[in-house]
Amino acid sequence: MKTAASAPRVVLLDIEGTTAPVSFVHDVLFPYARTHMARVLEERKSDPAVQAALAETEKLAPGVSPLEQLERWMNEDAKVAPLKALQGLVWAEGYKRGALVARLYPDVVPMLESWYRAGIELAVYSSGSEPAQKLIYGHTAQGDVTPLFTRFFDLRVGGKKEAASYVALLQEAGWKAADVLFLSDVTAELDAAAQAGLLVCQIVRPEDGTVAGTEYPVAGNLIEAASLFGLPGVGQA
Repeated sequence: MKTAASAPRVVLLDIEGTTAPVSFVHDVLFPYARTHMARVLEERKSDPAVQAALAETEKLAPGVSPLEQLERWMNEDAKVAPLKALQGLVWAEGYKRGALVARLYPDVVPMLESWYRAGIELAVYSSGSEPAQKLIYGHTAQGDVTPLFTRFFDLRVGGKKEAASYVALLQEAGWKAADVLFLSDVTAELDAAAQAGLLVCQIVRPEDGTVAGTEYPVAGNLIEAASLFGLPGVGQA
């Protein structure tokens, strides 16, 4: 197992299963998008962002109505850029109306605040669109925590199970791979990040039923991850 010779300077975080429960995404966000997608698309049909995402959907699935294809992708939990963009628009409306409030694990905000105060750069890499990521962290039960993050990466840099995606985000951010710790619950994502030279740690949340791998360090929460990699704990800076 590869660990840091010195404490990481950057912590790159997955969302689902790492900082937010899988249940929030699958039992709250996804059903909300499914219920309200058709209405929001109709109401915002003149929006250039909606038009662009629908055009991309038609390009990826010619001969199928965009709404039908979006529903198929939602059924498959497909990591497809136009779906993620449109889900983000629907969720934005839900957050604005107060119908959605993001739930994060209780250790997350205190740890992020400690790392931020210590000068650790914090970033997000999720298959959800960048706007959707900012919505989650901007509408938590603890308030808006987006100022803690310097960067948000989504499928624009590539899929999370591809090593080239991590190389791309390193180049974009100007980071050295050995300075970056990637936290995720998915071993295939950790495989890709490790291939790109990043430090990695699997977050195994009991609530999510995550199965621990054997190849990488494992932590039950961000507090344990901090201890494993020499990062400040809660209340430290």
